Amino acid sequence: MSDSSKKYEELYEQKLEEKMTSKGFGELESHDEEHVMDVVLKHFDLELTDQWTSNAIDHYIYEENTADGYEVYVSTHSSREVSVCENVFQYDNELGEEFKQAIKDNDHGGSVIYLSMLHDDAYWIQETIQELYTELVKLYTETCKDELTDEGFLEPIDHTDASGVDTLLMMANNE
Repeated sequence: MSDSSKKYEELYEQKLEEKMTSKGFGELESHDEEHVMDVVLKHFDLELTDQWTSNAIDHYIYEENTADGYEVYVSTHSSREVSVCENVFQYDNELGEEFKQAIKDNDHGGSVIYLSMLHDDAYWIQETIQELYTELVKLYTETCKDELTDEGFLEPIDHTDASGVDTLLMMANNE
């Protein structure tokens, strides 16, 4: 790769990072769990709470004990209508997908999701937020690349083959 190509690629990457940072998706911020949570909640116009109310909650995910002392998990849109077949889970490893779907179902914005284990370091909560953040990074990367194109910055094209040889340079030198 020529020096001018490298410089242009560096400039493009710098501009892309600036745009991503301005939208809350910069490289440095991606390592801060609190920031990641805030950005995902802001994007989906969502609030998480561990304060139970029977109204103003759009989805509930909580622990419950069975009559014989087993712990089960409930994920439902209505605390008054729980279907054992559809809303009750024996293991918490299924709650991440339930949580993700509840977030994505938030089509009207301003939704509130109740999580009884919000402050209990439930691995699936942070894992789900990280997955959504990764999806948003991909979305915003494409948006920022489109914005850069509109500003006259074309995405650099990689002309190297699998072995790392610059094929464009080889063609220019008739090799």
